[in-house]
Amino acid sequence: MRYALAGSPATASNDPHGGLANESDVLRFSLLYDVLTVPGPDGRAASRLAASWEPDATLTRWTLRLRTDARCSDGRPVRAADVLDSLRRLATKAAENYGRLAQFDADAATAPDDHTVVLVSRTPDALVPEALESVTFVVPDGSTDFTRPAAGSGPYRLDSADAQTASLSRNPDWWGPRPHLDHIQIRAIADPQARAAAVTSGQADVAGSVSPAAAKTAGGDARIVRRVGVTQYPFVMRLDRPPFDDPRVREAFKLAADRQALVDTVFLGFGTVGNDMPTPYDPTYPKDVAQRTRDVARARQLLAEAGHGDGLRITLRTTTSYPGMDTAAALYARQLADIGVTATVRNEPPDTYFTQVWGSADFYTGYFGGIPFTDVARVALLSTSPGNETAWHRPTWDAGFRTATGTREDTARAAQLGLLQKELWAEGGYVVWGLGDGLDLISSSVHGMPTTPGFGRFLLDPVWKAG
Repeated sequence: MRYALAGSPATASNDPHGGLANESDVLRFSLLYDVLTVPGPDGRAASRLAASWEPDATLTRWTLRLRTDARCSDGRPVRAADVLDSLRRLATKAAENYGRLAQFDADAATAPDDHTVVLVSRTPDALVPEALESVTFVVPDGSTDFTRPAAGSGPYRLDSADAQTASLSRNPDWWGPRPHLDHIQIRAIADPQARAAAVTSGQADVAGSVSPAAAKTAGGDARIVRRVGVTQYPFVMRLDRPPFDDPRVREAFKLAADRQALVDTVFLGFGTVGNDMPTPYDPTYPKDVAQRTRDVARARQLLAEAGHGDGLRITLRTTTSYPGMDTAAALYARQLADIGVTATVRNEPPDTYFTQVWGSADFYTGYFGGIPFTDVARVALLSTSPGNETAWHRPTWDAGFRTATGTREDTARAAQLGLLQKELWAEGGYVVWGLGDGLDLISSSVHGMPTTPGFGRFLLDPVWKAG
């Protein structure tokens, strides 16, 4: 199966523990390496390399029992030492991987035997199995040279690769159920229109993250796979720089958004209106928050109170990495004009957008792709998060998050996480105007493509191809 995904050869990587800027790299890693847990159908973690797990009474020490039948593609058995080394590499590269596992004390983790790992969290944490999803790619102990991919224990082996294309074949020694596909070719293509064209022209079997326009107009035998409500292009405002250090300005920018117009224009019917909280698909999302609607008069009043009664000029950066990011920015700039803001849209190259603009610019179009609220918090909202793109530094919010994740009972924990999201709605730096469906274009011969958000979309074990 030939799979075209979002990715740039200029930022391609062989290091599964660094920054994962390319979807094409994430797919390749998910096929070559095992992770400890994966998202389950009920929203809780399901086993992968970790067969089982058990916390102690304090929720700070978790004992993981590893599979005993997992072997790397070079024949070596997967041992607890490999897991420890991989987790420690993740910790040392936190600045690159957004600190996804910063809640663990990697140096305190131990391996009592070859198939047991004891993890130590810095604070009580009831969601450790969920935290281990997606990023815990395990490589052999001592792996340091990633000019070529390290050996892995995943369902596929690497046959060949360059910066744009990787060819993989099924790993006959994988411990899991035999995947249906014998071979998978992954091709990194930055432009979403080009990805769609690869399927309609017969050069690819699957195109990930295509534009709604391409989905509507795809001809031939191409079909659409919808991942409902997983794509977001929030407008990101940094709270530590003017003018967004003033909460009145942030609220005015939220009130300026004509959300339905943005959804209709950008997602073309494949989306719904958002409400300035980044994970409405998460089970902990608070559904009792009033929908924020457009209010030009109130937005103008707030800007005047903030000292911008004579107008405000700002640059809104965007790109074409994902379909509609540039369209959203252009339309929102016109909406901002109605409240006296002159927003100049600067379209940045997709090859470098997520390394040079994301996380550093004052005002730009961001991206979320369906990860849970707790992951968003750890990556982008805690004061210590390396990817804290809005500069949301609130010690009391951090403490509330620690209390919530350390709560054993699901209902109580969900309520606490909901309160944290309400605070983001009131004072945060995201204009979450809408949610679009993730759209993949597939040929009629492809079956079983996942429709789940986040990392689940990269698990291709059940996918098969006719003919």
